[in-house]
Amino acid sequence: MALQFELVTPEKLVRSEAVHMVVVPGSEGEFGVLEGHTPLMSTMRNGLVMIYKTDGAQPETIAIEGGFAEVNERGLTILAERVIG
Repeated sequence: MALQFELVTPEKLVRSEAVHMVVVPGSEGEFGVLEGHTPLMSTMRNGLVMIYKTDGAQPETIAIEGGFAEVNERGLTILAERVIG
């Protein structure tokens, strides 16, 4: 099973892929999302989104500035104000 992950900015779709897990820099602290996660919405602080393509893999990191994260039955969508780099 895989988590469908999308990273979007106001300008474009940055990433859309199936991954193992994503760690999100939530405003109340970091949280990890796997396939089947309970639905939620969270604001995000500036920080690093860590993307694990497979179980046990080293994470790929993407720096973001603020935004929102939504987990629903389709997967995880991050609406970032800006992607840095």
